[in-house]
Amino acid sequence: MSGGDDSLSRAEELLARLEAARAELEQLSEQENASPERALEILNELSELAKAVEEELERAKRAAEADAAQS
Repeated sequence: MSGGDDSLSRAEELLARLEAARAELEQLSEQENASPERALEILNELSELAKAVEEELERAKRAAEADAAQS
């Protein structure tokens, strides 16, 4: 598996975690006694995951460009 493929796989895993956190935030928003602290934690997690996905996609792009340059 190439570096680009590894990065894409990690990005997919991160996206799955991002979706799970988003779903948890949605569930929390439907609760009458929802914890604002937990909502903030989830929002921070979403932000961190989104940044990590962006980094992995950038790594994959660089790896693909490097592979193309070698061909």
